[in-house]
Amino acid sequence: MKLVIITHVNHFQSDNQYFGYAPYVREMNIWLKYVDQVIVVGPLLEKNPTAIDIAYHHPEIDFRKIPDFNLTTFKNSIIAVFKFPIILWRIFWAMKDADHIHLRCPGNIGLLGCVVQILFPNKIKTAKYAGNWDAASKQPWTYRLQKYILNNTFLTRNMQVLVYGNWKNQSKNIKPFFTATYSENEKETILKTGFDSVLEFIFVGSLVSGKNPLYAVKLTEQLIKKGNKAILNLYGEGVERSALEKYIKENQLEEYVFLKGNHEQETIKKAYQKSHFAILASKSEGWPKAIAEAMFWGCVPLSTKVSCVPFMLDYGNRGVLLDMSIKDDLAKITEIITDENLFLDKSKLAIKWSQEYTTDVFESEIKKLLVK
Repeated sequence: MKLVIITHVNHFQSDNQYFGYAPYVREMNIWLKYVDQVIVVGPLLEKNPTAIDIAYHHPEIDFRKIPDFNLTTFKNSIIAVFKFPIILWRIFWAMKDADHIHLRCPGNIGLLGCVVQILFPNKIKTAKYAGNWDAASKQPWTYRLQKYILNNTFLTRNMQVLVYGNWKNQSKNIKPFFTATYSENEKETILKTGFDSVLEFIFVGSLVSGKNPLYAVKLTEQLIKKGNKAILNLYGEGVERSALEKYIKENQLEEYVFLKGNHEQETIKKAYQKSHFAILASKSEGWPKAIAEAMFWGCVPLSTKVSCVPFMLDYGNRGVLLDMSIKDDLAKITEIITDENLFLDKSKLAIKWSQEYTTDVFESEIKKLLVK
């Protein structure tokens, strides 16, 4: 079988290997176990891979480079228009060569892939929609258009669209799905330490406004002001780093809040294991891996009510759904840290739920999609 992947993920080439963002490539490597040849259509940058990039594992990768683009400004939109013919042409011929078409959405390249796949109604297709499928959520028009095309059984045929969460009034194209990071073999009995020494909070994700890392800092700051021994470790990089550094310095939080930068999966895993709480005050998510991974290691998640997060947290039974009010959220956290048994109960429920979604289960479901 020849699989074509249409993706917006930035790629890098080194030593005859193609690298990309680790969580995405790690997932795609599971898909690639069941195909003979792979065509990847995506951006290829002249840069070296970073600590959060890994390589595809497949001997037959045909990489077809396309220019990246965005529609964030009028100028960028005009530039993008001149790139469209090249991108559409390469996507078309890649799809024509393929036995199975796989789209990665939402994204600008995914949008063009959604349009071109209409021309191939008889080919077997899948799409991974990694964003928020909730129709009631506020989203860019490009995301809404992708969702419309994918959900429309006239425009999109022979397609299974993998979405996070169960949503009402969906077409037969839509298949509720999940994602996973850890295997059955990695399951461990995690015994969290008590609160006598220090409360450990963790944030994992890009340091961008959409992930709201500053809110995690402010929550930790207020806990400290109320006399709690607490620290916050933030893992990730992004444009908000300098603003966070400034806030930490101005509010004398250097001994309590630490910007750790990007790290490999094993380092993050160990950080989860020793942390009590994971904070993600994100404005938009699909299936936030940072939350599911933290829960796997017994961290009690503190997350906003976006996408399928309320389901993941069992509407508060295995975590805390943030209201984005420092006062209200602080009250919820205080209730848990003053009752260690409540914390341990939520931690155990988080582990039990998250450890049902292993890479072994994920792989068996992917195999069903590919092997007919």
